[in-house]
Amino acid sequence: MDETPPRLAVRALIVDARGLLLVNAYPGDTSDLWCAPGGGVEKHASLPDNLKREVREETGLAISVGAFAGVNEFHAPERGFHQVELFFHATILSGELDPTWRDPEAIVNKRRFFRRNELGAIRFKPGSLETMAFEPAPARYDPLELMVR
Repeated sequence: MDETPPRLAVRALIVDARGLLLVNAYPGDTSDLWCAPGGGVEKHASLPDNLKREVREETGLAISVGAFAGVNEFHAPERGFHQVELFFHATILSGELDPTWRDPEAIVNKRRFFRRNELGAIRFKPGSLETMAFEPAPARYDPLELMVR
C-alpha cells in the first residue's frame, strides 16, 4: 500500500474584465487541459503566501489573495498520486501577461484569460471551476496560526 500522503496545493481564481485566467501546466505542451494557476504548498508559509509565490512563478503576476472559494480533490491510483487543492479568489496587483515570461520550473507553457462563454470550447479541471470562479459563494478560511499547547 502506498504510504505517500496527499499533496496539498493552492489555486487562484483570477477573474477580471478579460475573463478567468487559466494556465496549461503540462511540460512540453503535451495536453490541452487548462487549470487555475497555483501549485504545491511549502511548509511553514501560509496558504496565501504559497499562492502568491506560485502565481508569480507561473504567470509573472503579483496578486492579492481574497476569500476561500472551495476544495477539489483528485487522484491517479495507478501512479499513487493524490492531490487536495484549495481555491481562493484573487486579484492582480501588478504585472501583465508577458508572452516572453517563462515558468522557472518549465511546467506552465500557456496562460490566458477565458470569458465564461469560451469555457465550453476547452477542457479544464476541476469540473466545478466555472461555478467557483463566476458564481462565488461564501466560505471560510482561518489563516496559518502557530500551534498553542
